[in-house]
Order: sequence, then C-alpha cells, then structure tokens
Amino acid sequence: MALSVTDAAGERIDRWLAQHCDLSRNRIQKLIEQGALSINDQPCTNKKITVNAGDYLQLTIPAVEPFELIAEAIPLDILYEDESLVVVNKPAGMVVHPAPGHPNGTLVNAILAHCGDQLTGVGGVQRPGIVHRLDKDTTGAMVVAKTETALRQLQAQIQAKTTQRDYLGMVFGVPKLPEDQAWGTADAPIGRHPKDRKKMAVVPVEQGGRRAVTHWRIQERIGNYTLVHYRLETGRTHQIRVHSAMMGHPIVGDTVYGIGRSVGVKLSGQALHAHKLTLTHPVTGELVVAIAPLPPNFETLLHRLRQR
Repeated sequence: MALSVTDAAGERIDRWLAQHCDLSRNRIQKLIEQGALSINDQPCTNKKITVNAGDYLQLTIPAVEPFELIAEAIPLDILYEDESLVVVNKPAGMVVHPAPGHPNGTLVNAILAHCGDQLTGVGGVQRPGIVHRLDKDTTGAMVVAKTETALRQLQAQIQAKTTQRDYLGMVFGVPKLPEDQAWGTADAPIGRHPKDRKKMAVVPVEQGGRRAVTHWRIQERIGNYTLVHYRLETGRTHQIRVHSAMMGHPIVGDTVYGIGRSVGVKLSGQALHAHKLTLTHPVTGELVVAIAPLPPNFETLLHRLRQR
C-alpha cells in the first residue's frame, strides 16, 4: 500500500496511518515493528516517528492468515447483509464464540462458512468481528462485522451508546408502578457473583462491579406475567437477566437467575429475545434497522398465557 503525505505535518506515523488505512492502530503498530513500513524508501520500525507533508510511505500488508477454527455449514437466519456486516437472528442454544465445552457449532463457525472470502481479516486473521454477544439461550438480532473497519466503527457506536438494542422478555409477576407509569430504569452495577463464578450479580463498584443500566417498559400485562420491553444503555454479561431478578421479576425459563417454576410450555432457554437492533452503517452512514421475529416457543408461550 503506497501513500503520500499531504497534510498532518509532525503527526505520529501510527496515528496518521490509522486515519488513512482500513486497519486498527494496534495492527499498524505491529506491522511497523515487523518491518512492514518504509518512509521515502527507507525502512522504518519506529512507530513514534512523525511524518511530514511530502513523505512517501509504503506499507506492506501480508495476506490474512486462515482462522484455526473449522467453518461449518450451519443454517443462519439472515436479517441484513452487505459487504461490511451481517445481522443474524441467533437461535436459542447457539453459543456465539468457541470456548471450552463448546468447540464447534457456534455462530463463529457458521459465519466462517457463510461469508468465506468476504471476511477480509481482523488483526491479520481471516475471522468475523464479534461486535457484541448474546447469551447461549437468548435469541434474536446480533451484528457481526466482516471487515476490521466495520468492527472498529460498530464497537465505537456501542461504546458511544448510539446503537439501540431492544429486547422483549416475559417475566413472572407484575411490576408495581403508579397508575400513570408503565416504565422504569434499573441502574445497578454488575460483576462476578462473589460465591459462584459462573454467575453474575449486582456487585458494588468498589468490589469490582461495573455500571449497568437497563431501561424497561411494560408491553403487556398477562395475568400474573408481564411482557416487558427492555432497552440496554450498557451491555454487561447477563445484564437484563440479573436486573430483572433484582427487581423481583425474573425472566420466565431462566434456570440460573429465575425461580424454576413451570409455565406449561417447553422452552429452549429463557424467554428473552433481542427483538430489534438499530445502528449506523459503518461505511455509508445510513440507518440500519433489523427486526427479529419472536421464536416459535416464545409465540407459543404468549398464546398459552393469553388463554388462561
């Protein structure tokens, strides 16, 4: 990749390249350390050197390395897709990324097969960019980046809270609110459970908890159950499930944070669904809105409860 400097006199080389290449600054720093950069035909391994107008840069980007995981032709429900990203409707039971106990059958394995050579590489490796995650048994809309540029832009949107992640969940009981109010906010830090490291819990910040904010609104009261609309302001692990349990209204079907009561419908996980994902396209700047229909088990649950 050849680049001519026409501006930014005195700016650090790694910062300037990050602004003019589809690579992260960390990736550029590693390439410089590996001897992949020359300035005015002279090798450069100093990432802190400054550039000046008139400099001629040559950055050699090696071919992306194949991902060590195996691509698996697992059917995917695609809600939106183009050359930069793909939004899938994740089913219950699917783990997002391989981990001990789940070496295959994951969303990453499926994306590798679905996208193939469309994955241009993240950190020099041909792999999908996981922007955010959903729990194994939570269904719904989830975006995956195909390029490093898209990944960085989408992650920045998550951090800036400009994306909207809307969920629907069925909970036990009915939140007690004033007659003219049907909404609220759970603002309580979440961290690892002090006694069970496989669980999350409301944990004070001084003990390792991180701020977690969930906005919620009653969608429908159904007897002694409530369909709740959630909007995430932050994205901590198990956030909605922990906050719902904290409020005394755990998600139906949640065997970790729930109360284990049967509702007469066979569920494949907790009744929590990422219903809608709204983001700004990382390349075009256009608004992308992906809506994931409720899974059949959730629809059946709604129907049965409404008949009681």
